[in-house]
Amino acid sequence: MNFIAMDFETANAQKHSACSLALVMVRNSQIVGEYYTLIKPETDFFWRNIQVHGIHPEDVKQAPKFPEVWETIAQYYNQHSLIVAHNAGFDTGVLAGCLDYYGLQQPSYLSLCTVKTSRKLYPEVPNHKLNTMCDFLNIPLNNHHDALEDSRACANILLHQERTFGVEPLKKLVLMK
Repeated sequence: MNFIAMDFETANAQKHSACSLALVMVRNSQIVGEYYTLIKPETDFFWRNIQVHGIHPEDVKQAPKFPEVWETIAQYYNQHSLIVAHNAGFDTGVLAGCLDYYGLQQPSYLSLCTVKTSRKLYPEVPNHKLNTMCDFLNIPLNNHHDALEDSRACANILLHQERTFGVEPLKKLVLMK
C-alpha cells in the first residue's frame, strides 16, 4: 500500500484553526517518512483544546502560518494520493477549512478513514476510537493527541488491517475528495 496518514490538532472549533499537523508517508506498506509542524492559526483564542493536546498560544508564536505549510505539503495531495486519517471527516475538514480561509485551491485526492475501516473489520470492538483500536491491535500510542503519534498510529492501524484482511475490503471504503 502507498498512502499518507494525516492528523491535525486545532486551537478551537473553527475549521481553520489548525495548530499542528503531521504526515506519515507509507510506500510499499512500509513507513518511509514523517513530517511534523506546529502551525500559527489566525484565530483570536485557543479554546479548551489546550487540555486535549497541550499546545498553547506561546508554543505556536514563531510557527509558520498554514500557507507556508501548504507550500511544503501540497505535493502530497493529488488525484492519485491516498490520504488516510482516523476520523477522516475531521482532518479533511480542517484541511479544507484552512485552504478556504486562505483562498487556496482545494486539491482532489483519495481519502480513507480508519474509523470506518475499523468499524467494518472489527465490529466486535466496543468503540473505534484511536486509543481503543491501538490497544486492541497492540499498536503503540504513547501520547494520544500529539499529531505525529496519532498519524503513526493511524498508519499502523491501516497496515495491520492490510496484513490481516488484504486490500480488497479497504478499497471499498476509499472516497474521492
